[in-house]
Amino acid sequence: MTKLKLTIKRFIPEVIWISLIRVYNFTKLRSAFDLYKIKQASKNYKKVLQVVRKNEKIKVAFFLIHESVWKYDVLFDLMLQDSRCEPQIFVCPAVNFGKENMLFEMNKSFEAFKKKGYDVIKTYDEITGEYLDVKKSFSPDIVFFSNPYEGLVDYRYYIKEFLDTLTCYVPYAIMTTNYDTFYNTKFHNLVWRIFSETPIHKNIAVQKQRNKGENNVVTGYPGFDKLLLNKNPDNGVWKKQNRALKKIIWAPHHSMHELNKVSNFLEYFDVFLELAAIYKDQLQIAFKPHPLLRVKLENEPNWGKEKTDAYYSKWMNIENGQFENSDYTDLFLTSDALIHDCGSFMAEYLITGKPALFMIRNEVVMKEWSEFGEKAVKVHYQSRTKEQVIDFIENVVLNENDWMKQKRNNFVEDYLIQQNNLTPSQNILNYLKMQIFE
Repeated sequence: MTKLKLTIKRFIPEVIWISLIRVYNFTKLRSAFDLYKIKQASKNYKKVLQVVRKNEKIKVAFFLIHESVWKYDVLFDLMLQDSRCEPQIFVCPAVNFGKENMLFEMNKSFEAFKKKGYDVIKTYDEITGEYLDVKKSFSPDIVFFSNPYEGLVDYRYYIKEFLDTLTCYVPYAIMTTNYDTFYNTKFHNLVWRIFSETPIHKNIAVQKQRNKGENNVVTGYPGFDKLLLNKNPDNGVWKKQNRALKKIIWAPHHSMHELNKVSNFLEYFDVFLELAAIYKDQLQIAFKPHPLLRVKLENEPNWGKEKTDAYYSKWMNIENGQFENSDYTDLFLTSDALIHDCGSFMAEYLITGKPALFMIRNEVVMKEWSEFGEKAVKVHYQSRTKEQVIDFIENVVLNENDWMKQKRNNFVEDYLIQQNNLTPSQNILNYLKMQIFE
């Protein structure tokens, strides 16, 4: 259907096309058709499941976009070890920020996973310009998506093309707000199973999704697994120093102007370089921005590509600083603290037991938490000024006056750790095997 619409659009003047879309939306035909597709999807999956149950082995496709938001490492490894599973990773290029960024992110993810020893397949051929037909080349029984947003990847790798396949999704982050985009897009209602982080998240889905959250299963968050299982983290992810320094991660978000304007980057980009210089004999700082921050800065007034490249290079070159944009398991586990304004790290970092500071630029942010987000931010230190950031560094990090440690630990035990003592990834695999083989 998507391919047909794109073909028709090429032969219709833009003004007429826009008018047709407006009529379609105004008459509520879109809403009615979407509801029909949601109901049909649920029926289709029941039929598909009956077909898959006849297989002795299941083929599972994992769609990888950005390495930094990949949450399936442990689940993929469990499937590799299971004789009844045949998992395969496909790198799907992000197409929403132009071809240069698309190729950069695709090749970055591809090389990173090849380095880990995984058999990875690109879905886009740079030489021929052709996209891989995963359904023909692999014929998956199950597809795991890593992002729910339409338009982020080419339509060939979006949920609409796989309604005749069992589709699954683990949120790319533990959601801390109630935004509809995190719970109630077409994707959330069309996917076969969403593996929810906590009962709180499932309850939000029940209230928000058009299908009343009937496709949600609480398993815990597999993004925690590597943090919980890694007992010997590699301290070599930090730049080697001649003295023992405290290690802080600074993780700014990319939303400088949109939504609730959560990102503090434009107000603090020079401040953190100053802090690295002031505390050069006491601190190491890892600059770990959201993957989209760079491309946003390249299009930001008074920034652009040249200034953005120069800024990122500063972090690569200063003695007690570094730029990070890849897997962060070892970085988290060997750090001493996190300073951030990124909701996706709000709960994930707490698993480490280390203190975290949440930077508040806009008070609206504090009014938009979900029930889960409210609980998570309460066990964070908070800052609204440069002085409060410095106070966190000096008192909590350097002087180790971490008075919120027990509160954080209680939150982790009460909401993040699974009561059955299994990892979330094992819970997901057990659920799939129960549905298909038992």
